[in-house]
Amino acid sequence: MFSPSSPGKILSIPILATTQKASSLGPLVSELELPPNTPTFDKTAFSMCVPELLRELTSTRDKPSLIIMGIESHICVTQSTLDFLARGRKVYVLADGVSSCNKEEVPIALERLGREGAVVTTSESILFEIMGDAGIGEFKGVSGLVKEWGERTREGLRALCKI
Repeated sequence: MFSPSSPGKILSIPILATTQKASSLGPLVSELELPPNTPTFDKTAFSMCVPELLRELTSTRDKPSLIIMGIESHICVTQSTLDFLARGRKVYVLADGVSSCNKEEVPIALERLGREGAVVTTSESILFEIMGDAGIGEFKGVSGLVKEWGERTREGLRALCKI
């Protein structure tokens, strides 16, 4: 799984983030390597569909698709995905970008989200789907990321396949 900021920057993908009760559970982890100006919304709801984030999304009506990654696949990722689907958004959930403190929950959540209408895919797959053509200028940068992060992505997917 790639740090979201690298492909986001190369492909001009807007990034929004949420924290779950940051005063108690802490801030976003530095490993995400998010750009310093990333809009981040603290919440207590399990879904990220909180008013502040939804207001921010009104500026992206021309981009009806969302890519979701996060922890607690069976709670926050599931509730966010279901809420965005109910709002008419196309939602991609990155199988190699979600986790849970109970690893057995991940495949159950992903299978359910696929049944509910989300596209369950991988970080590499969605990047190539977004690009659509190796002839675009961004291809070299994205393919470099795929090579750089390839082994870590494979390790994460192998772990998921064992569940």
